[in-house]
Amino acid sequence: MSLAVLYSRALSGIQAPLVTVETHIANGLPSFTIVGLPDTEVKESKDRVRSALQNAQFKIPPQRITVNLAPADLPKESGRFDLPIALGILAATGQIPSDRLDQYEWAGELALTGELRPIHGALAMTYNASQSGRSFVLPQQNAAEAALVNNATIYGAQSLLQICAHLTGQTPLPIYRNGAGNATGKQNVSYPDLDDVKGQAHAKRALEIAAAGGHSLLMIGPPGTGKSMLANRFPGILPPMTEVEALESAAIQSLAFGSFNIENWKKRPYRAPHHTASGVALVGGGSHPRPGEISLAMHGVLFLDELAEFDRKVLEVLREPLESGKITISRAARQAEFPAQFQLIAAMNPCMCGYLGHPSGRCHCTPDQIARYRGRISGPLLDRIDMQIEVPAVPQQELMKQQVAAEKSSTIRQRVEKAHQLQLDRQGKTNSSLSVKEIDQLCALDSASENLLKQAINRLNLSARAYHRILKLARTIADLAGSGTITNQHIAEAIQYRRLDKQ
Repeated sequence: MSLAVLYSRALSGIQAPLVTVETHIANGLPSFTIVGLPDTEVKESKDRVRSALQNAQFKIPPQRITVNLAPADLPKESGRFDLPIALGILAATGQIPSDRLDQYEWAGELALTGELRPIHGALAMTYNASQSGRSFVLPQQNAAEAALVNNATIYGAQSLLQICAHLTGQTPLPIYRNGAGNATGKQNVSYPDLDDVKGQAHAKRALEIAAAGGHSLLMIGPPGTGKSMLANRFPGILPPMTEVEALESAAIQSLAFGSFNIENWKKRPYRAPHHTASGVALVGGGSHPRPGEISLAMHGVLFLDELAEFDRKVLEVLREPLESGKITISRAARQAEFPAQFQLIAAMNPCMCGYLGHPSGRCHCTPDQIARYRGRISGPLLDRIDMQIEVPAVPQQELMKQQVAAEKSSTIRQRVEKAHQLQLDRQGKTNSSLSVKEIDQLCALDSASENLLKQAINRLNLSARAYHRILKLARTIADLAGSGTITNQHIAEAIQYRRLDKQ
């Protein structure tokens, strides 16, 4: 047989489209050609494959070898195609049987000795490949993360010779199970506890509402009031991740970092980029698009400390992802779409010196300076942040006394889980994701609540977006209280969380 066909996967954003690796051996002068829009790393595969086959004591035919990576218009990059190319040559020359090749998908980079080296994006490829019904063969180092996909059949191999022994039936490869079984059963994920934070009952209440309804939150306060501590402990009160959420989050991290640490399975991501981060770092990019911080925080928390110190153009790129939950990166030759379903928690000082409203009276900023400082955050971006609260300085006597009765994160999380499940049972998603029609249906108000909200709209000059966000917040507050209807108390509390609308 002079033609062999195998299957592998490319990476395009978070997707892993199928690649058919066709290998043809023909008469003619000895040559080795790879076609199908290969990148430099793929073009170099012919040298790695040639050396690996020779060192594994296989024969390379002195003929014309042509490898086609289809579809031809899909860019191919990295060394993951080394393994299917090598197997294609062996199958086309009859050195290994080809009758079972179509039962598998293959990915792996070859060392010159024939050993298999790990690849990046293994989990993203396996996640997509599991729908095809084929097994997946890849390097042993990637098997643990690939096996996190429950319905996938994974084989991990250390060398090309092991795979050939498997295909000939001499030494079958075992299905990889250990890493995935332990990881998927792991439920006890540890986070910092909220009882470490003294005082700030109002801020803790806001965090509870944000966690229950999936709302974004901005905390404003002087330095040292606990804003960063509160944000760092926020993942600990979020509902546990589902299998699908954990898999989507892990696939993004595998794509970005090359591999996924299974110790972090079902642990909510917490990303806190420095305020000098660029727009590309935040939303992703590059000639071969890679996910940014908003995608790495998938189903987790994106914490932006010192929000006003970020470049304004950088912050503006958050506007569309906050609304749509995804980001599309367009380049001259490529376009990629990444999911960006994250919860934004931000913190900033109230003025340039940071001490506006501090009991010490240290602030000497003029109203014009304060307005300019806060003006670094655009109105459209603020409008998209559901909750804006003040985090004042903790009184000295409260700070110095021993804290004995503070509520633990586990207790708050129980209430959050109950409200979260109520939302899923009622509408299949969190309150923050409600559409306008769903808001009209699920957030109906009585006359007292409606009058209160009308007064707030007139006095605060609320936009239509702010109006809908107040209704979503009120719905979450009602869910936490176990109330089927929204009352004026719920509306009043929701209005309090639009702090900057009162400026």
